[in-house]
Amino acid sequence: MLAVVLAGELMAVLDASVVDTALPSLQADTGASAAGLQWIHAAYGLVFALGLITGGRLGDRYGRKRIFLLGTGVFTATSLLCGLAAGPAALIAARAVQGAGAALMVPQVLATVHVAFDGSARAKAFGLHGTVISVGSVAGPVLGGVLTEADLFGLAWRPIFLINVPLGVAALLFGRRFLADSRGEQALRLDPLGMALSALGLLLIAYPLSAGGARHWPWWTFAVVAAGVAVLAGLVVQQRARSRTDGAPLVVLSLFNGRRFSGGLSAQLVLGLLSGVFFLCWTLFMQQGLGLRPARAAVGFVLLSLAEIGGAWLAMSLVARHQRRTPQAGALLAALALAAFHLLVNTYGTGLSMTAMAPPVLALGLGLGMVGAPLAALTLGGIGAAHAGSASGLFNTATQIGIALGVVLSGVLFFAHDHTATARGADVVHAFTGTLPWVIGGLLTMWSLMFLLPRPATPRTRRS
Repeated sequence: MLAVVLAGELMAVLDASVVDTALPSLQADTGASAAGLQWIHAAYGLVFALGLITGGRLGDRYGRKRIFLLGTGVFTATSLLCGLAAGPAALIAARAVQGAGAALMVPQVLATVHVAFDGSARAKAFGLHGTVISVGSVAGPVLGGVLTEADLFGLAWRPIFLINVPLGVAALLFGRRFLADSRGEQALRLDPLGMALSALGLLLIAYPLSAGGARHWPWWTFAVVAAGVAVLAGLVVQQRARSRTDGAPLVVLSLFNGRRFSGGLSAQLVLGLLSGVFFLCWTLFMQQGLGLRPARAAVGFVLLSLAEIGGAWLAMSLVARHQRRTPQAGALLAALALAAFHLLVNTYGTGLSMTAMAPPVLALGLGLGMVGAPLAALTLGGIGAAHAGSASGLFNTATQIGIALGVVLSGVLFFAHDHTATARGADVVHAFTGTLPWVIGGLLTMWSLMFLLPRPATPRTRRS
């Protein structure tokens, strides 16, 4: 049973990042525009994020086994469609539905583990869950690079999606046999209007950001963004009204009354935004700017991910004593690393080697690990048991929305310099250096938001 649910988690984690190192090959094969390239990445993450809370409620109401198998079936079928897509439009549509499958599948994993295990067995199962996420985050870009470069059967990038099909079929077959069903004791009602408003509002904001630059920002792009903001304002009104009537809104707005949760969630959203911008632009910089092969570019992701794991271990040993100073130190370290990276790129240009790139990349990973690992604990630590599930769902949703919007935001920051997404060499290097000051500024913004998190205890407080 544990193998089945962790296989589902692994597929979802892999598909969030497996396209990173495959994007240049995918663009060359499908002829995707700059906006299309962004949406191939962002469609999955945005739908995944918007469906997480609803997916959890569906499992609580209708049975976690049933919803997990439904999500796995949708994810597997759409992975096949992604691998068979003839053009960017079909691939974007399949990626969006694939994100919906992941949103049904993933919330059932931790809920099933929590119900099925207890005591030391539960602790070990949660440990394996964390390991799967860490391995998946490292393996995604590597797998994308290796499979794309291998060009199996002349399929180029397509195996990065087709590999999910046998894994998904196995999860379905073994899931039907070994998964025990469970439901929530007090399952909340669904909020379809809230979900529709949130999706519409974010889509109205995201699309002009990806398409506006290539069209030289016509008036309608600003009008559509304004409409998106208005829809999200309507969502807040709707959520307040729902809170007063049946107590089952999509978003528990009372959580934002605490500065700790508001500050931490805002910092996590910024972290997602920066990750979405940087990783897409870094991929294109390594392959189209420096001319690295996909598998060689994946080495950079491995270095960063391993350093990020080391930073997470370091942070968790420090956060109990130093509280918010731990992620703040990580944010400053990451900002300094990117400043050094910026200097290196300006100095060496297209001649920058992976060896020269390694020190700032390792420092960046260490800093991001020091932010990501303790931020969830510091943000959610003050939430009572009654709203723990809602707060955790919002935190995970903010992460995924941030990443998806960050990928879209690269249309303003990166593709403003490289509108066609087909440039090579110095033009791509110039576009990449233009994004780094913005990412550094975002890290400093995140550092300032963390002042809303708990401060270190004074000596008098520790003695008492």
